[in-house]
Amino acid sequence: MSHSTQTIDTGVVDVRTIAPRDRHPLIFDAFEKLTAGQGFFLVNDHDPKPLYYQFQAERTGQFTWDYVEQGPAVWRVRIGRPLA
Repeated sequence: MSHSTQTIDTGVVDVRTIAPRDRHPLIFDAFEKLTAGQGFFLVNDHDPKPLYYQFQAERTGQFTWDYVEQGPAVWRVRIGRPLA
């Protein structure tokens, strides 16, 4: 793997036990701490499609979104910052 395509995973953000109103702010806070090429795994109890649309609206072109697991009980998505 070349250095220019290397990505670093910084951990897991599991929001299954977090109050729904607090989930998106927590996820965006984790995202803001990432540097180019870094990412984290989001774990949720439903498809986080609304979060994807919020990222599209607020961070267009600034994020990557890759489903790792798609239910039915657990969804895992790698959210990251692309390399410049």
